Amino acid sequence: MPFSLPRRRALLALIASATALPALAADPALLNVSYDVARELYKQINPAFVAAQKAKGQPVTVNQSHGGSSKQIGAVIGGLEADVVTMNQATDVDQLASAGLTGTDWRNRFPNGAAPYSSTMLFLVRKGNPKGIKDWSDLARPGVQVIIPNPKVTGNGRYGYLAAWGSVIASGGSEAQARELVGKIFANVPVLDGGGRGATTTFTQRGIGDVLVTFEGEVELIENEFGKGQFEQVNPSISIETEAPVALVDKVANRHGTAALAKAYLDFHWSPEAQEIIAKNNFRPRDPAVFKKHAARFANIRLFTVDKTLGGWARVSKTHFADGGIYDQIVAGIKR
Repeated sequence: MPFSLPRRRALLALIASATALPALAADPALLNVSYDVARELYKQINPAFVAAQKAKGQPVTVNQSHGGSSKQIGAVIGGLEADVVTMNQATDVDQLASAGLTGTDWRNRFPNGAAPYSSTMLFLVRKGNPKGIKDWSDLARPGVQVIIPNPKVTGNGRYGYLAAWGSVIASGGSEAQARELVGKIFANVPVLDGGGRGATTTFTQRGIGDVLVTFEGEVELIENEFGKGQFEQVNPSISIETEAPVALVDKVANRHGTAALAKAYLDFHWSPEAQEIIAKNNFRPRDPAVFKKHAARFANIRLFTVDKTLGGWARVSKTHFADGGIYDQIVAGIKR
């Protein structure tokens, strides 16, 4: 039955008013592109930040992407729309700056050279430590299989490589001695995974290797996942301090209109709440009071840095990890 003219006009008016209503706006969203080993950390930091923003009446959604650090940076340079990056080495962020995606002053935008926490490289061995592994020199012994990810594509692997190299230099040894040690260690590596989490899987689930070189923060995670008593932590006498820098991806955040929110997210990493989360995940917080509170979590070993002992990331990247550099030379000389 056809509508009467008055009813038709009323219906048209209702439709017009409905279409004029504004659409419900979605919460603003951030994408944090990060490295493999930080997965569990950001499962806790992100909800804490979201809750803090909600309490201020500023809702937000934070999305994550994880993988080998160098691969992740390559993806961002290739077009992955990250508002922020949270990496495990400065050279990755320097690549962003070279590509014009963030400012060359990124270190000066946040405290501690834009690194809200640090870590170090330790050993994880099988129950009972059957190979008697105690220090870096033990990783070079014949018959010891070492699991370490590929230094060409992951910060975890680079830090493991540099920890071994620097253990010689920081103890007064020569570069020739460092090269000999690292060459023997990598001759004992049966498989080079593309990220820290992949190396952990190779060691724990595939049962390959006698020792895993990994971040301090990974040890408890592995114990929690696979059961305490299956593996043992071994602290070498000396290791490298691994600083984890963060940065705004200015070009993307400005295009998204999220620059202020992205900065607030990174600022949150230095808050007491986030520093507590960082410490409870066995990463070394920058807040002295928080570090002191959780000091028992961290290995009491001598630490050295890339800047003070190895000449800085620019030198290290060019000398060791550029195509044809020392790492490539070492790998090429390994006889399988």
